[in-house]
Formats: sequence, C-alpha cells, structure tokens
Amino acid sequence: MSKVDVKVVLLGKHSVGKTCLVERYLHGKFKDTTVATVGAAFGAKKVTVGNHSNAKEITLGIWDTAGQERYESMSRIYYRSARATIVCFDLTDGKSFEKVKFWVDELRGNEEGCEIYVVGTKLDSIQENGSVRATNKEEVNDYAKSIGAHVFETSSKTGEGIEELFNAIAASYARQLDAPSSTRSNTVSPDKSNNGNPPPKKCCG
Repeated sequence: MSKVDVKVVLLGKHSVGKTCLVERYLHGKFKDTTVATVGAAFGAKKVTVGNHSNAKEITLGIWDTAGQERYESMSRIYYRSARATIVCFDLTDGKSFEKVKFWVDELRGNEEGCEIYVVGTKLDSIQENGSVRATNKEEVNDYAKSIGAHVFETSSKTGEGIEELFNAIAASYARQLDAPSSTRSNTVSPDKSNNGNPPPKKCCG
C-alpha cells in the first residue's frame, strides 16, 4: 500500500455507527447489522483535491476503533499522531454525545495538533422521524465552535454527508501543504510511524 498522508481515527461510543460510516465511505455499502469492532480496523482511500492545475492526490488512512469501554486504553494507542479525528455520536442517542466530550478532552490533552470533526450519525432516522432527535443541533454546533471543531451530520444508510466529511479532511490537509512553511502546523509533518500503515498483528475486524 502507498504511503498514508493523513491518519484519520474514528472514536465514539459503541453502536453509534463508526464501522458503517467507514464501510459506506470505503466500499459504498451499507449493512443493517455489523460485528462489533475488536481493537481497531484499518482501511485506506486516495482522494484527489483541487482542480487540474493544482490537483493533489492524498491518501487517507482510516482507523475504526472499538467503542466498548474495555477497549478505551487501546483506542488511545490508535489516535496517537492522528491528523484528524472523527468523533461520532448517534443523533438518536443523547448519551453518545456526552461520550464525544470525553474523547475530545482526551484528544486535547494528548494530541493538541489534531483536527476534530464532531459527526452525528443515523441522519436518515431523523429525516424519517424528526421526533427521535436526541441532541439539540444548536447545542452541538455551539460545543463544536467552543473547541474549534467541525460539525457534520451523516447517514451511512443513504450516504449523505460522508463524502463531504472525508473530502473536508483531505482539503484541510491540502491547504496546510500550500501554506508557507513558517505557518504550517505540526499536523502536516510526515507520519513516520510505519508510513501510517497498520502495525503487524494490531488490527482486528
């Protein structure tokens, strides 16, 4: 596999749909039922950013981590050196948004240069029945603004918002590359940890 340019890690409470989100993005598929992730699973995808004259091909390396509490210490291993973290919550599960705050605090304490994307999942359920929304949209936006994070709402069932999410991550990295070297953040230095590739015997589906 070619070198990974951007290490992306998904975090969040179990059953919020992290695996479905990655499956939809990487393979264009949706499954109603999935097997719980054990440890973490890895996938990669190339994205072209920009127009003809300044197009850049960027490889996203995506880590889908387990959401169960007993795997939290392992998840900390995977978000090290991440340039972007997608912290997921289920739009129909208010408790899952509280878990977002837990992971954001973790990231702020350990990976200050990592961009954070607060991502609501299962948007199709909201569109079909608005009364099931368990989180106030304005509250989510205000929280994200307070921590300098980006906000997306997605549906793995329909695919809505998912391409836009990952394209935004790639575009952000491309802008960093175009910035003068004196103003670049530490998030654009090459990932020297095995080229961002998964370490041997560390990845389980």
